[in-house]
Amino acid sequence: MKSIDWANLSFGYLPTDYNVRITYRDGEWGELEVSDSEYIPMHMAATCLHYGQEAFEGLKAFRGQDGKVRIFRMEENARRMLSSSRGIMMAELPVERFEEAICKVVKLNERFVPPYESGASLYIRPLLIGTGAQVGVKPAHEYLFLVFVTPVGPYFKAGFKPVPVCIMRGYDRAAPLGTGTIKVGGNYAASLVAGDKARNLGYTAVLYLDPKEKKYLDECGPANFFAIRGNSYITPASQSILPSITNKSLMQLAEDMGMTVERRAIPIEELGTFEEAAECGTAAVITPISQIDDLDENKSYIYTPDGKPGAVCEKLYNKLRAIQTGDEPDVYGWVTVLD
Repeated sequence: MKSIDWANLSFGYLPTDYNVRITYRDGEWGELEVSDSEYIPMHMAATCLHYGQEAFEGLKAFRGQDGKVRIFRMEENARRMLSSSRGIMMAELPVERFEEAICKVVKLNERFVPPYESGASLYIRPLLIGTGAQVGVKPAHEYLFLVFVTPVGPYFKAGFKPVPVCIMRGYDRAAPLGTGTIKVGGNYAASLVAGDKARNLGYTAVLYLDPKEKKYLDECGPANFFAIRGNSYITPASQSILPSITNKSLMQLAEDMGMTVERRAIPIEELGTFEEAAECGTAAVITPISQIDDLDENKSYIYTPDGKPGAVCEKLYNKLRAIQTGDEPDVYGWVTVLD
């Protein structure tokens, strides 16, 4: 294996040794298969290509100080993929088969799990696609579940450092009763234009407003949003945002730290009352927000005037990372330690 500079890994694709696959055919899931190919043979009329029957997940494995490999909250990812499957009528992979595949692929590629305290992790990408040929808007009869892994660094190059985001009302990520609450590729395709425009203006992401009224905070393109005010952890409730497993974990940690957790509609006017703001997700973990610029209203909200992350964000980040790497006890049963 070519030597990997673990401390300077970007968040991108790096080939590993193996991936695993399970095929759904004739009404049932087949056996788990191991492959060293990076390619998928596919019919040109596959429903994933024409009608968007595609869902994916993202989770991570970490190497602890004890050398053991820990996978974070894979059961939650399995259940979220079930929700996605129901949302676009795909075959539902049982939780235990999902977990079997995750553990298998991580073990097969264990040499790619970054060292403890390198700042990197092994990103795990489960993918479910409709592979059956279909012309006409109907669900497929055949599906492929595939999992590959790749070592990654921080999603944002700055790592755990404050970054600027912006609000642009001319774009929506998802419709209120559409696919926003399930993890399908179309949601991310819808965010590409606005995200590219934001990066060209010097921002790392777009903070979307609710698509119906443009009055409430929704989520950032690649991550959920949360804010801190006093002793409260505040995060949007919406019919068009993805239920983030990281955000769910942070809400539990905040509650156990004695904070009040508020999951509710957040009017945009509240931006000026927050002491800290951040993005959170599997890829980003927590990325503090330095400022939010409302480009349409020509307003700016500053959260890190000294350029440093807020104290609560830092405490939550360190706590979550310590559980993921085994530096603190996993009292929640979130971590699977591989043999």
